[in-house]
Amino acid sequence: MKFIKKYFKIFIGAGVLVLALVVFFFAQRSGTLETGTLKDWRAASVERRVSAAQILTGADKDIDLLVACVDKMATLPDSGEMAIRDAASLCHTGIQLKENL
Repeated sequence: MKFIKKYFKIFIGAGVLVLALVVFFFAQRSGTLETGTLKDWRAASVERRVSAAQILTGADKDIDLLVACVDKMATLPDSGEMAIRDAASLCHTGIQLKENL
């Protein structure tokens, strides 16, 4: 009986460890879009892109244009490692300059 209890405890411990690792990896994988790279931007849905653009700029004005601009930047070669916040900032600044000139 002690033999069965010993292996049962080991089995339960290993199961808990595997469960903790799975939860950890899924939490790492589902990071926020606002802190991701342009690779993450291309994989996100349109609704998620719009909400991320609103969060990053803090404005509702010209959100469609901002999303289109970041989409265009995401399709450029070697832009996959660029941060989304940097791309959104560049696009937002460009939109503001266009409005003020």
